Amino acid sequence: MIKEVCVENFDQALKAWKKGANRIELCENLYVGGTTPSYGTVKKVIEILDIPIFPMIRPRGGNFIYSPNELEIMKEDIKLFKSLKVPGIVLGFLTKNNEIDFNLLEEFVNLAKPMEVTFHKAIDEIENPLNSIEKLKKIGIKRILTSGKEETALKGKNLLNKMIELAHPEIKIVVAGKVTHENFKLISESIKSSEYHGKIIIDY
Repeated sequence: MIKEVCVENFDQALKAWKKGANRIELCENLYVGGTTPSYGTVKKVIEILDIPIFPMIRPRGGNFIYSPNELEIMKEDIKLFKSLKVPGIVLGFLTKNNEIDFNLLEEFVNLAKPMEVTFHKAIDEIENPLNSIEKLKKIGIKRILTSGKEETALKGKNLLNKMIELAHPEIKIVVAGKVTHENFKLISESIKSSEYHGKIIIDY
């Protein structure tokens, strides 16, 4: 099973790697849910760590409806990370009607290729994530990061298990929501995914 650790700087990434993380989601400003890390940080982490690094592509905290200028910033960040041969990125777009912006998402997935794209927890803000999975498959999304619309993975386990079943095998559901090294056994037994995500999912 993949244990993805969410970190917000180089030192945290290095520590997580040394403690056995299988993958890093690299952000800044986790207090607002994560924003795009700097080019320098991503470059240095990739040079030293020998596990996959997935940077967040998000120019600010707040909602997931972006201005034209913000979208251009996100595109430039994707191009930079592609030049570093980053294996994957994490992003998400919603419309004013609180639905996934599929047109915008498809544009960004195509721009990111060959990097894999994870659709992040913005999906927990839409009414019914199950209704979006087939479209996400067609667009080429490889992972969905979600807590099943709940604060914790355990509370969202019913929806998470439905998403896992519906998404398989094209999309992996990355289980999030207060997943820690202490409750990992219970969560992995209750929610049968192959990938899990958390800040303290490994024992420091």
